[in-house]
Amino acid sequence: MLEDVLNDLRTGIEKSIEALRRDLTRVRTGRAHAGMLDGVRVDYYGVPTPIQQMATVSVPEPRLITIKPWEKNQVKAVDKAIRESDLNLNPQVDADLIRIPIPALTEDRRKEMVKLTKKYGEEARVAIRKHRRDANELVDTLDKDGEVSGDDADRAKKKIEEVVAEGIKQVDGVIAHKEKDILEV
Repeated sequence: MLEDVLNDLRTGIEKSIEALRRDLTRVRTGRAHAGMLDGVRVDYYGVPTPIQQMATVSVPEPRLITIKPWEKNQVKAVDKAIRESDLNLNPQVDADLIRIPIPALTEDRRKEMVKLTKKYGEEARVAIRKHRRDANELVDTLDKDGEVSGDDADRAKKKIEEVVAEGIKQVDGVIAHKEKDILEV
């Protein structure tokens, strides 16, 4: 029973770290990558659609993204969606191809990106601490119901703390790596 609690805790921590990595793909570094456009939705016949589901997105150069919609009449809709996003990008339409030059980040913008990265990291830590609280409550319930002994419950709580510490260490590593990418000129 206690092993199930620990497995659930590990699974929850893994999901929190994956969510953090997914959030961090949207944070700009100095280089272009197709993941920057993940949050952009295009009005595709009345349905908000991710760009990747209606166009070919490629990165031919470190500071350029190209988008080629599969339907030529969607070029204006894609252009409009990118301009209205909070990415501060200025797409250039060339017939049926959209070029998005990625400007170099200013020092202030880099600092904003680092703050955003730290915010995402703190959200992940909060999620991990919530999983810890849930696991501890389950162990307490099992202890009260007499399903496990007090000593086993204490050992399980120590193991929970070790697993949580390892999860938070992983989050710190992911955040440090992303900050290094952002601050690299």
